[in-house]
Amino acid sequence: MEKEADSTLSYKFPKSERLSSKKLIDSLFANGKSIFLYPYRIKYLPAAQFEVSSNQFLISVPKKLFKRAVDRNLIKRRVKEAYRQHKSTYLNADQPEEFLLIAYIYVAKEILDYDPIESKLIESLKRLKVNK
Repeated sequence: MEKEADSTLSYKFPKSERLSSKKLIDSLFANGKSIFLYPYRIKYLPAAQFEVSSNQFLISVPKKLFKRAVDRNLIKRRVKEAYRQHKSTYLNADQPEEFLLIAYIYVAKEILDYDPIESKLIESLKRLKVNK
C-alpha cells in the first residue's frame, strides 16, 4: 500500500541531474547565492536562463582537507545518497523556471556519519525550497 504512494516520487539520480557542464559550474560559482549550513557551504542559482531539464546537483570535497581519495569518495557517496532519497520530497519542480543548479561543498574537517550528513542536507533542501 505504501509503495503505491511513493511511486510518484523519483528516487533515481540520473546523469541529467548531475551538474557537469563547465559553463554551468562557472556560472553557478560566479553568480550564485550562498548558504552556510555546517558541514556544507551551498551555492545555488536558479536555472531559468539555462536550458536544463531538471535540478542539477554537484558535490565537492576538498583535497586539501581529505588527502586520500577513499575518504573523499566515501563522503561524496553519503551526500549523494542523502540527496537522492530526499530531493523529490523537497525540490519537486514542475516548471523549467523553478529548476536550480546546486553545489554542495563539504567543509567539515572530519568524516561524519550518514545521519548528521542526511539531517543537515534535509535542512538545506528546505531552505533552498524557501529561497527559490
